[in-house]
Amino acid sequence: QVQLVESGGGLVQPGGSLRLSCAVSGSMFSFYRMGWYRQAPGRQRELVASISSDGSTNFAGSVKGRFTISRDNAKNTVHLQMNSLKPEDTAVYYCNGLVTTPPFEYWGQGTQVTVSS
Repeated sequence: QVQLVESGGGLVQPGGSLRLSCAVSGSMFSFYRMGWYRQAPGRQRELVASISSDGSTNFAGSVKGRFTISRDNAKNTVHLQMNSLKPEDTAVYYCNGLVTTPPFEYWGQGTQVTVSS
């Protein structure tokens, strides 16, 4: 049973930084793509950043230049480094893993990120 467990959320002031981690039970080699989504109250869940098995990355326009995503296949972990945080980054952040054979998406339970002074 594959599980994704997020950690690293919390309360931070505007302009601050947080690093989210997603620990994957089992091997990450089966995942074609790992990503981070977020959902703010009253809004749809949106893709924040993703990283594919070949190392290519993709970012939402609102976080480009501020967030980075990385994966450590040896430790089965994906990180989201968030810098220059803004109040509008406040949301529950979810780790996501996509496998293609057969097609399936795995989700973590989410971690709260609050940016406020």
